[in-house]
Parts: sequence; structure tokens; C-alpha cells
Amino acid sequence: MPKSHKLVYAIYVLVWIIMAINPKYPNDWLLENVLVFLVFPFIVWMDQKHHYSLISIILLLVFASLHSLGTHYTYAEMEHFDVITQFFGFERNHFDRLVHFLFGLLLFRILFEMITPGLNSIKTALLFTFTMIVSISTLYEILEWLAAITFNPELGIAFLGTQGDVWDAQKDTIAAMIGALINIAFYKSYKKLLTHDR
Repeated sequence: MPKSHKLVYAIYVLVWIIMAINPKYPNDWLLENVLVFLVFPFIVWMDQKHHYSLISIILLLVFASLHSLGTHYTYAEMEHFDVITQFFGFERNHFDRLVHFLFGLLLFRILFEMITPGLNSIKTALLFTFTMIVSISTLYEILEWLAAITFNPELGIAFLGTQGDVWDAQKDTIAAMIGALINIAFYKSYKKLLTHDR
């Protein structure tokens, strides 16, 4: 694995440790980080095998760091986003919506690199990656709901971050879809990635 990748992973671990110190709701923090405990080792292992591009690893770091920030305060009560909420006159804190959008925007590239080896059609590769973004986003919303009602129902509102919006899960998924669609608009760069070594 390149030293640059190791540096990116080290930076993320440092960010994660800082955000793990005295979180607002420890039980919620633990639930929010279950997937991190599972996915982070998997990403490192896959990177060792398939050598993902540095840019995809950096984009993943940005997303993962924002997720850690959200788990520290909870997405619904991420106080550093209050300035934006007040400036635009929003009725709710949209930090969670932003992170879902960034899931589609920032993780598209690494998913593309993961699932497209051997594919020669750029249209098929992009459609497959887009489908994965939507599927993962939808599955996450379902798992989030199941985790909340199974492990800690009293933390359900803080964990789910619905903030009174009954359509929160659907809007989060749409936000991820929009992020993914922006990547598709730059399909030429992905075409180069498909046909050249990373």
C-alpha cells in the first residue's frame, strides 16, 4: 500500500479518536459507529488488494470525517451547522441531509473503482455504481431504523435524526442520488478511469 494511502488512513484514525472523546450521546455514538468498525478494515484490506486511487481515498476520508463529526454531536444536533441553519432560515438542521448528499457525491468514485474491474462499457459501469449508491443509501435507512428500535428505542429520535420530518429517510436517499448523478455528469473522467490503470 502506498505511503500516501497510509497517511490518509492515519489522519482519519486521528479524526475518529478526537470525535470519540466525550460524544454528546455515548450510546448513540456507539450505534452510529458500528458500520465504521466493520467497513474501515474492509476498505483497508480491499485497498491493499486492488490499489485504489489516492483521490478516491481522500474523498472517502472527507466523508468519513464528516460522519465522525455527526456521530459526536448527533446529526440532528450538529451545533457547528447552526450558523448555516440560521442564515438560510431553515426549520431544521440539515447537516444529515448534507452528509447523505456527500455520500453519493464523494463515495461514487471508490465504489466505481471497486465494482467495475473487467467492465468495458462506461454506461454499464456508471449505472452499476449509481445503483449501488441508491441501494446502499436505502439499505442504510432501513438498518438505521432497525438498530434504533432494537437496541435503544429511547435514542431513536437522536439516532435517526428525523427532526419531525416523516419523509426524512426518503429525502436522505434522494440527496444521495443527486450526489451520485453529479458524478455521472462528469462521465468522461470515469471513462478514462475505466480504460487506464489507476
